[in-house]
This record gives sequence, structure tokens and C-alpha cells, in this order.
Amino acid sequence: MNILIVADTVTDKLLEPVGGGPFLQDIDLILSCGDLPPEYLSRLTFRYDVPLLFILGNHDLRYKTAPPAGCRNIDRQLVTFTDRKIVGFSGSRWYNGGINQYTEKQMKRFIGGMRFSLWRSGTPDLVITHAPPRHINDEEDPCHRGFKGFRRFIDKYNPPYFLHGHIHASFNNDSERISTVNTTQVINCYGFYVLEI
Repeated sequence: MNILIVADTVTDKLLEPVGGGPFLQDIDLILSCGDLPPEYLSRLTFRYDVPLLFILGNHDLRYKTAPPAGCRNIDRQLVTFTDRKIVGFSGSRWYNGGINQYTEKQMKRFIGGMRFSLWRSGTPDLVITHAPPRHINDEEDPCHRGFKGFRRFIDKYNPPYFLHGHIHASFNNDSERISTVNTTQVINCYGFYVLEI
């Protein structure tokens, strides 16, 4: 399975046709980790003709009035795609009271609200968030600090993949995006990243 993950910045080449088809071949699923225009998500799902699951970032202001066509919001939900279980959590740390900003206590409550679903279904295969876990790929300014609750989630459930955006960074190669915590690969998906499972 090839999963295209997008976050934070529009990458026009993903929409360019190559030989009549999309820029990337053999994509089975698209995940969005937030802070992208809803129109971009609509165009991606149309171009690749695959399901697109998303969560919201702290700059996603128009999704209520102009939701992306053909896409599904999985904030605080556990969904299954083929045989893969996927959990999503929207938002960043609270820093100025804007939309999709949460305190540590609020995020802990959101995660706790998933406990029964996770107990019933077992460990998720993929977790998608906007913000990273605290002290893993995050930064020290109030806006870009990660959530401690995400780190506890990793310690408790050990999902194989934890995918996030929010941290704008340049990478010389994809291995620089990945931090390993216990057995979980925490991946900064800024721009776009293709995960092969």
C-alpha cells in the first residue's frame, strides 16, 4: 500500500499530469495532516481518484463553510481503510485562542475519549495529527510545541506510524523526516511524503 501524506504547503507538482496520469503512480490513499486549502484536497482526491482522509490544522479556517469535496474528516475518530486502522487528532497547542488550538488538558480529554474504541479495535496502524508529540520533531515556541499526550499515546499503544505536519522544515532526504520512538516511526510530513506499507 502506498499512502501519500500532505501537510502545510501546497505542492503544485502533485497535481500535474504526467503521461496522462498523476505525478505519483500507484497511490492507494491520501492523508492530510492539516493547514491546507480545502480546494487543494478536493483536487488531490480528484487527480489520484483515491480516498482522502484529513484532520485540521491551526490555520484551517474555511472547512466548515467550504469542506473539501470527496474527502473525510477523521478528527477524534478511528476508521479502517482496507485492513489498516487509522486515528486522527486535529489542531495545535493553544497559543492565541484561534481555531483548532487546544490546551494539553483538552487534548488529553480527546485522547481519553478514544479509549473504548482503541480497546475494542486494538492498536492503530497509523495516527495522523497536525502537531507533533512533545520533544519529538517539535519546537520551543508556544505555537509549535508538541503535545505530551501524543507521547503518552505512543508509549501506551506503540502504533507503527505517527504522522504529523505543523513543523516547517527542509529535508535533504526522507530519512531526515523520521524519528523512532520505541517501535513507532514519527514522521514529519511537511510538504508531502509517500509512505509504503
